[in-house]
Amino acid sequence: MPKYNTRLEMITRLISIPSVSSALPELDQGNRAVVDTLADRLQAAGFRIEILPVNPDQEKYNLVATRGEGSGGLVLAGHTDTVPTNPELWRHNPFKLTEDGGRLYGLGTADMKAFFALAIEAAETFSGQRLKEPLTILATADEESSMSGAKALAAAGTLRARGAIIGEPTGNRPVRMHKGITMERIRVLGQSGHSSNPALGRNALEGMYKVLTTLLEFRDELQARYHNEQFEVPVPTLNLGHIQGGDNPNRICGDCLLDIDLRPLPGMDIVELRQTLRQRLQNCLAGDGLQLEFEMLFPGIPAMETPAGSELVKTVESLSGCRSEAVAFGTEAPYLQELGMDVVIMGPGRIEQAHQPDEYIEIGAMEPYIELLKQLIYKYCVVGH
Repeated sequence: MPKYNTRLEMITRLISIPSVSSALPELDQGNRAVVDTLADRLQAAGFRIEILPVNPDQEKYNLVATRGEGSGGLVLAGHTDTVPTNPELWRHNPFKLTEDGGRLYGLGTADMKAFFALAIEAAETFSGQRLKEPLTILATADEESSMSGAKALAAAGTLRARGAIIGEPTGNRPVRMHKGITMERIRVLGQSGHSSNPALGRNALEGMYKVLTTLLEFRDELQARYHNEQFEVPVPTLNLGHIQGGDNPNRICGDCLLDIDLRPLPGMDIVELRQTLRQRLQNCLAGDGLQLEFEMLFPGIPAMETPAGSELVKTVESLSGCRSEAVAFGTEAPYLQELGMDVVIMGPGRIEQAHQPDEYIEIGAMEPYIELLKQLIYKYCVVGH
């Protein structure tokens, strides 16, 4: 198997391997080739390799690569998948690493395949040294769609460490909090009929009007109750994203659906929010002769918070010179927290470049990030407790 020894060689190889994860089966791809590439490099660097099946029928795997023995230590974590792309909208080939104007362009440069090359380079600095506590490089499947890789790790419960850095794009600034997210489809079913006589049917659109009113009231209550100034948008959000109903002006609407996005703050429980929301909607249509159906479009990512006083947060703030922040996007951090780790999200890309044509990472951000990781590895793995 070929070796990818330099930073750019490694990033070039990783970017060249399509590994899209999508809820649409026609777009979804496996990640095994990415995992094998990482495993080859890490095994050569002295790491013990575990390739763990997540959904082998669809070629979905996690990689856990560990060097050193004992408990504690540090995890450097990232996901191997990308979102779908539209190559015709790019100025550069999304699957060919292109250097232009101090930037490296390619699908996954910022979010987040380049992270692995930088993490491995930082880890290889300590190849000749004994580690008092283990260093683990974790590569997961399907972060961009179902979080199935991180969920499988949490369910297995075998991965342990004192702390974890997730290399999602933050511009090298530490993040200790993010909002949660869940997506729900609400369907109102009535009875179609001729519009000349409302008694001939039950109008689902009129029922959806009551649903919309109740949802907005619920949103106002949540935003009055929950507030966190560390977020750019300091309140939970509920977005009315898509609505569809009826088929003709002269026909009573028998079916109407609405898709919503709910993003809670840390301290708000997604399951409880969903149960409360559903019960309120059932109550608002009680006695109307309409049927209400619910579908989880996305079960959800919990909100995440690592305490400001935790050792990892203080360490990363000191090393980076930046106070830890809060972001609105979700990550795999809650699932690593389930395993008992303190988690900080910090990576060299920028979220503004993710999920869009001509995604890039700034070359100048890479060396400072490697230095940050080297200092963290030294503290958590070489020195240890």
